[in-house]
Amino acid sequence: MDQQLIQSALSYGRRFVRYGKPASYIPELASKDPSKLGVAVCDMEVNLLTAGDTEEKFTMQSISKLIALIIALEQNSYDDVFTKVGLEPTGDSFSSTVRLDHLTNNKPFTPMINAGAIAVTSTIRGASLEERRDVCLAFARKLMGNPGLDVDYEVFLSEARTGYKNRAIIYLMRSNGIIEGSCEEHLELYFLLCSLACTCRDLAMFAATLANDGISPSTGERLIPLRTVKLVRSLMVTCGMYDYSGEFAATVGMPSKSGVGGGIISCPIGRYGICVYGPALDEKGNSTGGLKMLEYLSENMDLNMF
Repeated sequence: MDQQLIQSALSYGRRFVRYGKPASYIPELASKDPSKLGVAVCDMEVNLLTAGDTEEKFTMQSISKLIALIIALEQNSYDDVFTKVGLEPTGDSFSSTVRLDHLTNNKPFTPMINAGAIAVTSTIRGASLEERRDVCLAFARKLMGNPGLDVDYEVFLSEARTGYKNRAIIYLMRSNGIIEGSCEEHLELYFLLCSLACTCRDLAMFAATLANDGISPSTGERLIPLRTVKLVRSLMVTCGMYDYSGEFAATVGMPSKSGVGGGIISCPIGRYGICVYGPALDEKGNSTGGLKMLEYLSENMDLNMF
């Protein structure tokens, strides 16, 4: 790993930024500068190389689905969580509702789409919404080694005010018996997680912990049980890039998770934690420049796991 290689990946990614645009269905995201682009790579000895806009804050969006699942599996048994959500890729878009009315058990296929993540979030326990939020925030801060990590409340309010499809999803699942308790509280926690504001550096540290079998490379502390890490990484391969996951696995070959905030994390096992950022998205919701940077790094650093 060397700085020139990281800089070259950034330069390559910049060629493709013009082919995307920021997410428009969340008003606060639509105003992001589409020219922003950054990459951070952290190895298992916590050597960190960066290039581009790596201090730019952006919201996790769907990357937070990983955190919700890890916490849910820490608090509940596997059976309790996976009676509410499956483990299968769908080929559908991240906000799809199409399969919820066509399954015999009515549960979402995977925790990596909105319906599945909302179902998973509903299992995160606490005496109050505030306690549940604090549990999630404390764990996210630990994963990223950033005690100042917090919610971008402007994005949160923007999502909460316009999240009609997610409301439709949770009430449909409530009618099917998948969701218990307050739909509005579960949805608020889901929006709060999506609105966690971080940088490429923060998420590269999270990805490095996933690559290091759940042990923080910076502290040596086990933050995630090994069984959970293996499950999470497998879902990142099969479902982590929305309905581009299959092609991404075949061409790039790294466990990865994207978000419509423009971030993508990748965790080539035992090697690196990688985060790329670029708010200009393709039609599937993945960063156009970010995808190309990951393609470049995979090829030039021999990171394809297959």
